[in-house]
Amino acid sequence: MSLPLQKAIIAVIGAGDASAKGEKRAYRIGQLLAEQGVVLVCGGLGGVMQAASRGCAEAGGEVIGLLPGADTAEANPYVTIPIVTNMGHARNVMIAHTAQALIAVEGEYGTLSEMAIGLKLGKPVIQLDSWSQLSAAMVAVTPEQAVTMALAAVLEGAGNAERQE
Repeated sequence: MSLPLQKAIIAVIGAGDASAKGEKRAYRIGQLLAEQGVVLVCGGLGGVMQAASRGCAEAGGEVIGLLPGADTAEANPYVTIPIVTNMGHARNVMIAHTAQALIAVEGEYGTLSEMAIGLKLGKPVIQLDSWSQLSAAMVAVTPEQAVTMALAAVLEGAGNAERQE
């Protein structure tokens, strides 16, 4: 019996209280990830998280929501796999560890923490109207570019892992 191949997992992180532009961009990123067969992971709540979840779910994709509390009812309605952590903001560490790459759209200090943890872990971090002060993060100007950069980084990482074995 052979197990199915694991799907790529990319995080979409950002403001819980996003601008209309940020939500539109996050929605498009979610769509694009679903179209590529990528699983989206996020914090499972509103704003950027809900917009990306909606785009992904409406395009037929899977959305993992790592929730801060202990109740799956907290999840936005587009999360297909809600995971309760009861860890509050500490779930940001789980999001960064779970994702193979992170795309930040706008965001506040929670987003900054996820980006910093991702960078500390050596994960590709792409920012779209986010914390431009993080010079180690890649900068995208469109949702399409952000997804292309994330996918390329994930594929490059997979190739490196295969060469190291």
